[in-house]
Amino acid sequence: MSSEPTGSTSSNTQITGAPNIEPALKALAAALHGEGPAVELSVDGDGHLVVGHVDTPGCDDAVAVVRTSGSTGTPKATVLTVESLAASSMSTALALKGEGQWLLALPVQYVAGIQVLVRSLFAGTRPWVMDMSGGFTPEAFTAAALELTDKIRFTSLVPTQLQRLLDAPSPDTLAVLRRFNAILLGGAPAPAPLLAAAAEAGVRVVTTYGSAESCGGCVYNGFPLEGVSVRVEPDGRILLGGDTIAAGYLEAPDEANATFFEEDGVRWYRTSDLGSIDHDGRLTVLGRADDVIITGGIKVSAAHVQKELEKSDAVAAAFVTGVPSAEWGQAVAAYVALAEKGSGTGAGTAAEAVGFASGRDHAVVLEQEWHRTLGILAPKTVLAAKALLMLPNGKPDRLAMAAELNALHQGK
Repeated sequence: MSSEPTGSTSSNTQITGAPNIEPALKALAAALHGEGPAVELSVDGDGHLVVGHVDTPGCDDAVAVVRTSGSTGTPKATVLTVESLAASSMSTALALKGEGQWLLALPVQYVAGIQVLVRSLFAGTRPWVMDMSGGFTPEAFTAAALELTDKIRFTSLVPTQLQRLLDAPSPDTLAVLRRFNAILLGGAPAPAPLLAAAAEAGVRVVTTYGSAESCGGCVYNGFPLEGVSVRVEPDGRILLGGDTIAAGYLEAPDEANATFFEEDGVRWYRTSDLGSIDHDGRLTVLGRADDVIITGGIKVSAAHVQKELEKSDAVAAAFVTGVPSAEWGQAVAAYVALAEKGSGTGAGTAAEAVGFASGRDHAVVLEQEWHRTLGILAPKTVLAAKALLMLPNGKPDRLAMAAELNALHQGK
């Protein structure tokens, strides 16, 4: 595998409507070689990719500044260095057993998108960009995937995208999915039924865990990449360590919060997630540290309730949070994406009978079912919709859904 970024090697023309990544590749290559300033990518109001240059005082080897998703608060500007990106690219290639051609199917300004460009630069391969001017569609993904020419092929997706691709009626979509040596799946927890469906279809999926602060996914299928360390603190908080960890935040030094720290020569990042490590060393992410809901004096895990709700055939996906309650202190609330079909459970068949015309009627049916099965853990407010609210990078828009749930609960 390459030890230095070599730049793109093909002059192929991108599909009409796909963003022009040439300026981004050139700027990132210069920064990786120490010949240019750090790069921050963004998208303007017309959907055009903008390549910005950023001063990073005190960090001379900065390559990219990447904003966190902002799913739980104000996005932070994370500084990624030559060392962290090189370590991430090398460990990824080792885990995937080779370097190859990447298909960019996620917004390029976030860490997963930038990593497609950086890995391509280190490998000396040409990334292909799908046309997302009409949103993410199986047709656009299939057309872009058919343009890949390398025998070794990779892409990064979020669970919602993979679900759409597996549900696509065209056999061409499944055929191109099977041609990928690996599909990295991250950004949100991957439901077990989705992973099972992918495996049954012969699609090679690698689940990833990480964030902008760790140069993206650094734990694959529950195990840390080469050079990455994982540990869990006594309170359950997940810590990620090693050379892939970012230099820190550009605009928000956090010495007081100790989000980043060094210990015995290892740089660590303290995540906002809770997890456990089994005797084989496999990490299981249990949910966010701030997802504990205290309702009526009882601590409730939002992640646990979410998993229980998603067992219903009537629910495709769920988001659970606590909302202020005069009676309970906090009340459990759920934003649920309804499945198009349901069978086998009372909630599923009853919700189907109501029809999609009335989300409120769906919510009533689901609330009644969950009160019978979950008792005190059941959501006291349910908002049913056809899909969860999502951010541009494919992560659930937690703040927006929490605001809607709070307004619905207070209006009861």
